[in-house]
Amino acid sequence: MRRILLPLVILGLVATACGTATETGIQTVSAQDAYAITSAPPADLVVLDVRTPDEFSEGHLTNAINIDFYAPDFSANLAALDKDVPYVLYCRSGNRSGTTAQEMKSLGFAEVYEVDGGILSWLNSGLPLADS
Repeated sequence: MRRILLPLVILGLVATACGTATETGIQTVSAQDAYAITSAPPADLVVLDVRTPDEFSEGHLTNAINIDFYAPDFSANLAALDKDVPYVLYCRSGNRSGTTAQEMKSLGFAEVYEVDGGILSWLNSGLPLADS
């Protein structure tokens, strides 16, 4: 009995640890996975672009909203967003969105999908941008 019980206890601890790791709600996803999410989005999905307004105007993901990472009120604007809806988050290459994802985690956002490599990865994958 003891030989059976110990592996089950270890398995339970591993499952608990893995569950804790995913409870943060922050996931890094490929551009292709982000495209799949945005192509069949839940009704409340927010696509969040944290590049500058000039970068945003050069091309962005469909239905994206822009909050400038470098704006003095960036943190306040981020904190004002609904923490209970899902987000697809991106920037140019992943640096700003990586920092933003950590801030969103500390603010208690429930579900954030950060695009690995940002819009550059999106474009390199041949994925479409919003119609101008």
